[in-house]
Amino acid sequence: MTKGRLEAFSDGVIAILITIMVLELKVPHESTLEALRPLIPIFLSYVLSFIYLGIYWNNHHHMLQAVRQVNGGVLWANMHLLFWLSLIPFVTAWSGENLFSAVPVALYGLVLMMSAIAYYILSRLLISHHGQDSTLAIALGKDFKGKISVVIYALAILLSFLNPWLSLMLYVAVAIMWLIPDRRIEPTFRS
Repeated sequence: MTKGRLEAFSDGVIAILITIMVLELKVPHESTLEALRPLIPIFLSYVLSFIYLGIYWNNHHHMLQAVRQVNGGVLWANMHLLFWLSLIPFVTAWSGENLFSAVPVALYGLVLMMSAIAYYILSRLLISHHGQDSTLAIALGKDFKGKISVVIYALAILLSFLNPWLSLMLYVAVAIMWLIPDRRIEPTFRS
């Protein structure tokens, strides 16, 4: 199967998720700067989640540029990834509305961790489909960044019950680590 429909569907889902998240930013009824103060946690959680969805969209795009085709297993793995990403608007809103308390921050981390695991599964199925000597397999290598991200998420989930703000800083650290598009794939197109 060609990859075009998978790419188009994934792009559409991520665009909808971003739209759903921004709808959680309710306009205050007053025209003062003070009226914006209660929205700060909601806005901060939106910014972090927007960045995460952007990272997934960007890296998903790069990953699919390195492959020629997909199969049924890849389609289901992609749906698995989209399922976890589709929960980001919920955990974003819950974390922001509850001022980043422990349980919402832990659930936010769980969704991030499961998204990372789903992305890893998708990449491994694509490598399996295209071979260990494929452009994607060579580019991803041992995928240290992907594996360390899951470890950091797990640590942050546990820490959220002691210090939710420290957990949020770990989520930000992972986002910063992934903010730059995956440079392992682009060079393989130039050779």
